[in-house]
Amino acid sequence: MSFFGLGGTGLKVQIKLAGSPETSNGIIPLDHYPSWKVRKNPFAVLRYPHAKPDNDPAIPDTQSVVSDITTPTMGTPDSLYNGAAHVSARHGPVYAYSAEEDIEGEVTILLPPGKKADHLGIKVQFIGRIDMGAAANEGRPRYDFISLAKELVPPGTIYQSKSVFPFHFRNIEKQHESYRGRNVSVRYLIKVAVERKFLPPIQKEHELIVQIRSTPPPVNEPIKMEVGIEECLHIEFEYERRCYHLHDVILGKINFLLVRIKIKHMELAVIRRETSGEGVALSSTASSNPAASLTVPHDSTGNNNILTETQTLIKYEIMDGAPVKGETIPVRLYLHGIPADLTPTYDAVNNRFSVRYFLNLVLVDEEDRRYFKQQEIILWRKVFG
Repeated sequence: MSFFGLGGTGLKVQIKLAGSPETSNGIIPLDHYPSWKVRKNPFAVLRYPHAKPDNDPAIPDTQSVVSDITTPTMGTPDSLYNGAAHVSARHGPVYAYSAEEDIEGEVTILLPPGKKADHLGIKVQFIGRIDMGAAANEGRPRYDFISLAKELVPPGTIYQSKSVFPFHFRNIEKQHESYRGRNVSVRYLIKVAVERKFLPPIQKEHELIVQIRSTPPPVNEPIKMEVGIEECLHIEFEYERRCYHLHDVILGKINFLLVRIKIKHMELAVIRRETSGEGVALSSTASSNPAASLTVPHDSTGNNNILTETQTLIKYEIMDGAPVKGETIPVRLYLHGIPADLTPTYDAVNNRFSVRYFLNLVLVDEEDRRYFKQQEIILWRKVFG
């Protein structure tokens, strides 16, 4: 168990959250810490159990160890989130909290025997924060949409070698899910500060993962569109629904109505597009009505205030060889099998970022020219985890 301490007194601060999946339905165990990265090995989350290694007594069984691995800045996500196996095997269990769950725990102040520590007060904060360290911003790399503070201890002197102070934040509206993207993140923090005279405060942070369960969309119409190249290629693709929960199955079919070019193969990919910066809402509206035609991809420049990160989460070859008129290609894609941490679709969160998902249909001809058509799908969270 590691601590954070500064100053000659050797004062150290520890944060421990109360509750567990056994005591509350609003606390959910996760098999790894969510990340924006695509896992190279889709079975990485199954490689190690939650249990503490028997030969590693330095790793405790308490949840407070999570705070030691969840306080990075936006500039250093890669070094701390390299995959599911490292978190579950080396750092103990990881929990997610529902939006309705109260946050409670205790702060422990440790001092070496025979030492004392003068302070100007100890306070605990609950913070909901949007970090945009690498994204375009108006001079504000972070924005706190929740900031609540409570005084744990008034100014005075600490003599005990171990002092424990409980805290409880009740009925907090957690309006956004935790999210860690390439250029932006949404974080919930428990932050403890020990104020000192003439010295900077001693601070400790513990990050929470918050998930929000949604209700099924009231309208979930099928996607059906005819696209093509005039007098060369005409296809019709159809997907059963537009909205899917994160563990859903995408079913559909592709019909070839006219084929006058030599197709070599066809691919279907799932793409995640993270857009961050000023004017995200306008950018999202402008791109929501694509033309109904097959196009050749090209580079384009958009608003300089907008950063867009596009990831191909998974790609399947669904047809090999030249199709003929009237041929139908079935589509069945399991979202739960994608080797990445899917999130719900986020639409202009605080007008600072959006996360959208697309099905990308690509046809490749014998001259290796690629024709593609993207169709947005809406993802929502049905169950925690």
